[in-house]
Amino acid sequence: MTDSVQGMTGTITSPIREAGALGEVLISIRGGTELYLARADEPIAAWTTVLIVAVHPGRLVDVVTWIPLPTD
Repeated sequence: MTDSVQGMTGTITSPIREAGALGEVLISIRGGTELYLARADEPIAAWTTVLIVAVHPGRLVDVVTWIPLPTD
């Protein structure tokens, strides 16, 4: 089974300490949550919400910090 998590948001559970380094992201999918390895072009602290921008083999995803727009 393949899952496309690209475009979803998740929460960093293990920080990405420097550009290109690996961390972990928790993603809500299929009625549960799953951990993926995550990498980014900049450091990202634990508990930051991120957007998954690319998916690679081996449950590796590229992420960017996600800041939702405020709603009125």
